[in-house]
Amino acid sequence: MNPGGAGMLENTSIKQFVKDLNNEINEDNVFNGAAALGYYLTLAIFPALILLMSIIPYLPIDQVDEAIMDMLGQALPGEAYEMVEGVVVEVTQNRRGGLLSFGLLGTLWAASTGMYAIMQQLNITYAVKEERSFIRARITALILSILFGLLIIGAFSLVVLGGYIQEWLGSQFRFSSILIWFFALFRWVVIILSLLLGFAMIYRYAPNVEQKFSFITPGSVIGVLLLIVVSVGFAIYTANFADYNATYGSIGAIIILMLWLYFAGLVILVGSEINVLMEDRSATGKRKGGKKEPVE
Repeated sequence: MNPGGAGMLENTSIKQFVKDLNNEINEDNVFNGAAALGYYLTLAIFPALILLMSIIPYLPIDQVDEAIMDMLGQALPGEAYEMVEGVVVEVTQNRRGGLLSFGLLGTLWAASTGMYAIMQQLNITYAVKEERSFIRARITALILSILFGLLIIGAFSLVVLGGYIQEWLGSQFRFSSILIWFFALFRWVVIILSLLLGFAMIYRYAPNVEQKFSFITPGSVIGVLLLIVVSVGFAIYTANFADYNATYGSIGAIIILMLWLYFAGLVILVGSEINVLMEDRSATGKRKGGKKEPVE
């Protein structure tokens, strides 16, 4: 993919680009696609987290699981996080060894359901048909899901190791206030870079098109920013203005989780629409509906 370049928006104003983007979003039924993603991601999130938390105890780095759940708690609205945490803790405590021995393939298959749904929706964004066989497409979804798991473990291992370094430096040199600020920044830098890499992997390998891997794309940058803004904004809204538990009772947490995953899916699809539109406007990029970049 060739998402960068000074001539990307040549002969196209920002106003016209936004108008075209809105047309593409409506034409591709992005909001309906995000609703479908919200459903499939809801089905996938519990198997994915259970598998992730079952693998982490076998790693030599302590407290990675706590760091992941802590960040999940900051991203998810309170009621949804409490539900997710309760399910993950209950299942991993009771089935930790057996899960890896007997249920690995089934859990991986269920965890990859959300990724497979993302692949289908991105094919709509690129206006291409899914010509990969069902087995190949599911294997691609499995591999992307595994890579995401490794990415999450690696990123939060760095966060945990950074905390150990902070404690050691603080005990040695006694400038803890500066260190706290530095490692708070370090933590967010690691998380943002991990999100960018995650978006880059999705946009490169999920759709059935041939393109180069790009760590930074306009869609991934905007997608990461939107995801952070949406997560913070949605958490504030549900904490202060909307009481889903009072309205819907025990299913309120599920509704909140599905809404958050709907917005997450919407961000992924909008970021993809931005990349596709910018590439379509580029002299060297693929046209929408094309699977390969034009031959110069």
